[in-house]
Amino acid sequence: MSNKKQTDPLKSFIAGGTAGAIEGVVTYPFEFAKTRLQLVDKLSTQSRNPLVLIFNTAKYQGLGSLYVGCPAFVVGNTVKASIRFLGFDSIKALLADKNGKLSGPRGVIAGLGAGLLESVIAVTPFEAIKTALIDDKQTAKPKYQNGLVAGTVKLCRDLGFKGIYAGVVPVSLRQASNQAVRLGSYNAIKTMIQQASGTKPNEPLSSIATFAVGAFAGTITVYTTMPIDTVKTRMQALGADKIYSSTLNCFVKIFKEEGLLTFWKGATPRLGRLFFSGGIVFTIYEKMLVIMG
Repeated sequence: MSNKKQTDPLKSFIAGGTAGAIEGVVTYPFEFAKTRLQLVDKLSTQSRNPLVLIFNTAKYQGLGSLYVGCPAFVVGNTVKASIRFLGFDSIKALLADKNGKLSGPRGVIAGLGAGLLESVIAVTPFEAIKTALIDDKQTAKPKYQNGLVAGTVKLCRDLGFKGIYAGVVPVSLRQASNQAVRLGSYNAIKTMIQQASGTKPNEPLSSIATFAVGAFAGTITVYTTMPIDTVKTRMQALGADKIYSSTLNCFVKIFKEEGLLTFWKGATPRLGRLFFSGGIVFTIYEKMLVIMG
């Protein structure tokens, strides 16, 4: 008899969306700081300390400024997480052995597929809107800050379909690598703990263990995928099409003009977000599946 148990697709979608929405709201200031630091010009005297950036923004522009672009990010994060876990669980079910176990390489493949799926459907358009709104906020004469809905609608109209999907290549690269590393490492560590404790593959870990494993997976993800994330942000900034001719050109130009370490600019706030993000998302996701039976 097989012990293999598949997660219901609808439950994966709902649990993932709930986890994504909560995580997006809680960790957004880190995302804001990361994006702003990635957009800072090399010659700028602005502080590179993410905590100083967050403090100064709240002090001089108001607390609400830390949440510029947040609604688009949260909606995108909700859809993204829903698609991610639905895709991951579906691919995992196809690749798992008869006992429901997923080997390390197959876990990476499942994560890779989930990342590509979410990047095209959800991440690219919502990340483009979020990045453009944050970039616009720091200009001398912001064009899209006149109301949450009105400003976003005007931005989308000006960018057009081509503009919103301008960063689809680096976003797809980032999301594919993100989820290959994140979901692959999470699944591998979770499996090791289950085997060591004698827990069945379809049984969840404790909340503390789930948070710890998710946070660790998030930490690994940050430093291995940061260069792609930086290029993604630059490609989605306002006027990027006039600076970079392609994703490869962006990589080369940053390396030649700003140096290798520039690719890890914003790593600290991203680490803060993904550390808590990994813990929050996986914990809420697992708990939602338990609640829904």
